Amino acid sequence: MHAWEVARPGPIEREPLRFVERPVPVPRSDELLVHVRACGVCRTDLHVSEGDLPVRRPHVTPGHEVVGVVATAGEDVRGFAAGDRVGIAWLRRTDGICAYCARGAENLCPASEYTGWDADGGYAEYTTVPAAFAYRLPDGLDDVASAPLLCAGIIGHRALLRTALPPGGRLGLYGFGGSAHLCAQVALAQGATVHVLTRDPAARRLALALGAASARGAYDEPPEPLDGAILFAPVGGLVPVALRALDRGGVLAVAGIHLSDTPPLRYESELFYEKELRSVTSNTREDGRDFLELAVRHRVRATTHTYPLSEAQRALRDLKAGRFDGAAVLVNDLPPRH
Repeated sequence: MHAWEVARPGPIEREPLRFVERPVPVPRSDELLVHVRACGVCRTDLHVSEGDLPVRRPHVTPGHEVVGVVATAGEDVRGFAAGDRVGIAWLRRTDGICAYCARGAENLCPASEYTGWDADGGYAEYTTVPAAFAYRLPDGLDDVASAPLLCAGIIGHRALLRTALPPGGRLGLYGFGGSAHLCAQVALAQGATVHVLTRDPAARRLALALGAASARGAYDEPPEPLDGAILFAPVGGLVPVALRALDRGGVLAVAGIHLSDTPPLRYESELFYEKELRSVTSNTREDGRDFLELAVRHRVRATTHTYPLSEAQRALRDLKAGRFDGAAVLVNDLPPRH
């Protein structure tokens, strides 16, 4: 099969990825072999490719917003059959026995593993996934539309929960890419007033088209104090900006896995009056299932831009440069080989 691998992490402009031929992987006894149809392009893939995240598997294949069909299943797998359509997300495996898993916080499991970082992901014709971590995809969403939901959508959903936004609350979204534009749709459907703050004019136009009450520059003040905010842009300098925009008792959730250094925070203007700063770490499988149900109920739709699988590196360059709004999706246009 064909697959992309991170040959040498570095700036995407220097082409750190390499398109190679590999044997089709053999699933373990508890895994599915999945023929990839589509794979969303996430900013985390860019962090893996550029080395912002430390190497966990040399020459790893990125990609963790995978939509495909089961080709074969390991001998211990029950409940899946060849031809079933499944989704693969960021969280790949946990130990299931630690204190965090026991209390329903498997996203904090110290032994957790991640698709496209610890194990090869979906920038390939085939990949594997533990059956227990595969998602059954709802009917009515095609492959391209489903792909961004599997990380951008799920993480945005968890970040929204972390803001503890009150009913009818005022929500600020800093950055408006793949995850934020899905999160906005859920928040709006649940009755929130959404204000978007982003540097990209095209993203501001998309925000207004989706129903945002305002769309301004990333460092601008929103038109009213915020009950909650989510920082999607990996820019630490926006943390104090977003904290200052919060009303008393407001919560800022930082959604990314990577963030540049934050400047010093001023207690009186940025944290006093019981404002809170929270991080978001991966997601639980329950988060994923809940979000997919919400996506169907509220007709959440990703704005997508497709690239052939063979042009994954170009898609990552375009993501970094902000050349598209919404989300990019790689489409496997190669015929099945297995």
